[in-house]
Amino acid sequence: MNILIAGASGAVGRMLVPRLVQAGHTVTGTTHRPENIQVIESLGAKALVADAFDRDATFAAVREASPEVVIHQLTSLGSRVFAENSRIRVEGTRHLVDAAREAGVKRIIVQSIAWAYQPGNGPATENVPLDVESADPSRKRSVDAVAALEETAAEIPEHVILRYGLFYGPGTWYTSGGYMAEEMREGRMSANEGVSSFVHVEDAAHAAFQALDWPSGAYNIVDDEPARGSDWLPIFAESVGVSLLHTTVCEGQPWERGAANAKARGLGWKPLYPSWRTGFGGNH
Repeated sequence: MNILIAGASGAVGRMLVPRLVQAGHTVTGTTHRPENIQVIESLGAKALVADAFDRDATFAAVREASPEVVIHQLTSLGSRVFAENSRIRVEGTRHLVDAAREAGVKRIIVQSIAWAYQPGNGPATENVPLDVESADPSRKRSVDAVAALEETAAEIPEHVILRYGLFYGPGTWYTSGGYMAEEMREGRMSANEGVSSFVHVEDAAHAAFQALDWPSGAYNIVDDEPARGSDWLPIFAESVGVSLLHTTVCEGQPWERGAANAKARGLGWKPLYPSWRTGFGGNH
């Protein structure tokens, strides 16, 4: 197949492109940074420069790639300006979907998140609504952006929404050289009783690869062990070489409940890192 990956130089894209190329697909990857062209080409894909906020550039890239499938892995996490990441989910997705529709694309796979669900007891399944009604103002912007992303993607006839857990592994925040390790070394992280679900970036890429054949719908792409912050934080600290002499444990938020992965597992997705407990041990 002819596949376009928007955001191909990101943490997921760098692991996804080689999988697709090795499987015999023709891959075009976009980036908004010219310096990433060489990275994408070294992975075996054709590289195009297109800023997600530039509607004309997005249309031009999709026309040039002429894809059968679009894979949306656009984020803006490196700068940690979360408003810009929400803008990508709304505006960038709008541009990409409109361009895909013009090009006659029938299938899209998009990156969403697994912590936008309504509060409740136990890990959330995909049947739990997104928290668009009860989210507090600081959270609502993010949840509304996720809802917009998913609703826009659903305009493509075949749409697969991958609700990823917290990424860890190469190129992510949760790695030895990442943002969260830096925060921990500076003593700015504390444990709480809120529950999170993680996913290794390699497992995230494999899910996007397998999603080429999945039915339309949303899927939680998370490992098998949702975890309280008081459980995972000490193990993450050890994995990045930080000694925790003590940590204050506070309550979590009602929406911090983790997510269940049975739906994706039912389609054959099997994480190489089924638990952050072992996955953090190989965190580089």
